[in-house]
Amino acid sequence: MGEIINLRQARKERDRREKERKAAENRAAFGRTKAEKRGTEAGKKLEDSKLDGHKRDPGED
Repeated sequence: MGEIINLRQARKERDRREKERKAAENRAAFGRTKAEKRGTEAGKKLEDSKLDGHKRDPGED
């Protein structure tokens, strides 16, 4: 015979695990310092400018 569980407690535990998983995602996404955010932004701008510098003009064939 199977183990008897309390469904209310099981649902609450499942919800707690889901909230903790979401909190971990938010910490990773939003838990950076201002300097880290600026560094990432500066790196992205540099990559974009390098990529734009290699574009060909449509009239140069």
